[in-house]
Amino acid sequence: MAVERAQPARRMSEAHQQFVPYPRPPAGAPNVVIIVLDDIGFAQLGCFGSAIATPNIDALASAGLRYNRFHVTSICSSTRAALLAGRNHHAVGMGMTMETPLGFPGYTGRIPKSAALLPRVLTDAGYSTMAVGKWHLCPRGEYSASGPMQRWPLGLGFERFYGFLSAETSQWDPPLCRDNTLIEPPRSPAEGYHLTEDLADQAIAMILDQRQATADKPFFCYLATGAAHAPHQVPPDWVLPYRGAFDHGWQAERAQTFSRQLAAGIVPGGTVLTPRPSWIPDWAELSADERRLFARYMEVFAGFVTHADAQIGRLIEFLRDRGDLDNTLLMVLSDNGASAEGGQVGTINEPNAWLGRAEDVTEALRHIDELGGHRAFNHYPWGWAWAGNSPLQLWKRYAWLGGVRTPLVVHWPRALGPESGGLRGQFCHAVDLFATVLDAAGVAAPDVVDGVPQQPLDGCSILPTFSDASAPSPRLTQYFEMHGSRAIYHDGWKATTDYVSPLFGERGYLTGSQDLDEDHWALFNLDEDFAEATDLAAGQPALLRQLQDLWWAEAGRNQVLPLWEGPASGASIHPGEYPAPVRATYRPGGGGICEAQLPPMLGGFTAAAELELAGDQPADGVICALGDLNGGWSWYLLGGRLVSCLISLGVTTRVASADLVPPGRHQVGLRYQPSLAGPATLSLLIDGAQVATAHHDAPAMFPALATAGARMRVGRDGGLPFNDDYQPPFPCTATLHTVTISSARPADSRPTGDRVDQAARAD
Repeated sequence: MAVERAQPARRMSEAHQQFVPYPRPPAGAPNVVIIVLDDIGFAQLGCFGSAIATPNIDALASAGLRYNRFHVTSICSSTRAALLAGRNHHAVGMGMTMETPLGFPGYTGRIPKSAALLPRVLTDAGYSTMAVGKWHLCPRGEYSASGPMQRWPLGLGFERFYGFLSAETSQWDPPLCRDNTLIEPPRSPAEGYHLTEDLADQAIAMILDQRQATADKPFFCYLATGAAHAPHQVPPDWVLPYRGAFDHGWQAERAQTFSRQLAAGIVPGGTVLTPRPSWIPDWAELSADERRLFARYMEVFAGFVTHADAQIGRLIEFLRDRGDLDNTLLMVLSDNGASAEGGQVGTINEPNAWLGRAEDVTEALRHIDELGGHRAFNHYPWGWAWAGNSPLQLWKRYAWLGGVRTPLVVHWPRALGPESGGLRGQFCHAVDLFATVLDAAGVAAPDVVDGVPQQPLDGCSILPTFSDASAPSPRLTQYFEMHGSRAIYHDGWKATTDYVSPLFGERGYLTGSQDLDEDHWALFNLDEDFAEATDLAAGQPALLRQLQDLWWAEAGRNQVLPLWEGPASGASIHPGEYPAPVRATYRPGGGGICEAQLPPMLGGFTAAAELELAGDQPADGVICALGDLNGGWSWYLLGGRLVSCLISLGVTTRVASADLVPPGRHQVGLRYQPSLAGPATLSLLIDGAQVATAHHDAPAMFPALATAGARMRVGRDGGLPFNDDYQPPFPCTATLHTVTISSARPADSRPTGDRVDQAARAD
């Protein structure tokens, strides 16, 4: 029997329209703003007991809620992944930072398509989505102009992006991106540029554009500041109010903070202030010079935090002026506890301290007036991190509460009402915020995205706690693991290992296990012991064994295994899609070339440039440059002479030719040759003949460039200078045809040995 088919109308006037459906969130769905601060400890905001002024965040807390049992993963990349994916960090391949992705499922640094991020879900539900600031969720080898970009913010669901892709960056000269394009900062350091101010400007501009185009469409803005991660850099006017404020030292600061926390109810009565461990120097026993220097480091950090708070205040005021603040769910948190990566005495150049080459106190004192400014990449001593996590133990990178418990402030006037100013004590975690936002927006988590079934969420909504202080915690169980440090929380109890990380030289100071098989598991009743102060393991062996077994079960379920074993695990570094070349040729006129995609330089390198000089006057300008006075190298013409400046691990070497480069076309060269028997050699060549040489007493390692995603510029420089020879951009006045860089050791194209150790510290 023939099937009768409906005949299409021949004229539109006779047809019924079939409009494409548009996604729309439920009526009244809130705007969402999540502000992620970097390396801010549990006690480093005013509303959590700090002496550091954070009036704008404090005002949010006064009109909102503070959570004093909010937890994170203890490093930046992993917390950001848990927050945006709603799954545990290893479960989405983010068990490490992006400088050291490994060839194991929990550590690849590549979030799977089975874990669509919060911006993708909200975009599909009818939200506008924008990310501003630090990303740090794609492998370092993917920071280049050609990506691949599927793990950049736009590739993972955001519609707009402005910020930086890397772990950390100079506040004066960051390697910026707009959407999928590498760009230069809008102003130079000399013109007063500062990254946090720029990020606030961009967030305001993005939201303004969105509201003026679609005023009825809700938005999600993810603002992740570089503050207060090192380098601690801020205009001096912000440091001035703190002069002398920390002269009493970190023990007194921790005790005073604890008193404020008790008075404000941030910590419950009966909490024990954990004592100073042996590796934190006694302030009273320090010399006068040490106290002066260490206090200054903290003054700069405090100014940096207050400056960041002021920029957040500008965004809040903008939302208030527009009438959007009332129905904006706004959350402020930190990605991990306070950072101890400045070491025991702090440093004027943080990456040097990672590798055990920090300057001594006498040398640092000579630069005390430069701290926070253009000529320093400073980080405070770890005594201030200990004070900044009051009353908790340890710090960033550890599963102790000092690493995994951070502030959380929630502000949503339309929903909170009489709950404003309240304190919440439910156990919760960054992984819960995904579900919380969807719950508040009335959006269901999808089962399938782009045909890919989605992993179950690990987090649960904390929305019920907004209106009910006695609501139960969203979950009973949460595992922790970072760099071998392990812990498990279950129903009020927490078991924590004493494993000491092999990074940052901490094994020379911290007491504890240095072998995963020899860890001591301490046991704490967090319902009664807020600060993880009293180990009950000896009296509760059966309970401790149950928690250990639970940790192993959670580790297996979440891809934590096999466990990381320090730099030795570098043999499993995950190769990039396009590994760095052994030799490459570059031309002027393009953007910067990502440091991760340059030929490896640690084992030696050569650079050769084809130049053409006119005979009327000596040529000047940069041939190529990577980095600045905090580390890197520049190769340039100065008054017609060939010059190079190499700065690595605190050592500066400048070499210059005695004679001018003759008019005409020439090949000029730069060669760095390391030696096992002594200092490296830095040489300049003209048409193959060596014309100048100097010794450089340090490896050509540039940790700050690696962690900041730095870019080499050809035919010009940018940002901060290397020395007083020139001020960027200092464009090359000779005709520069090409620059070819060749690695002297092709086998170093993948990180091994010291380079793995360097990268593993980059968090």
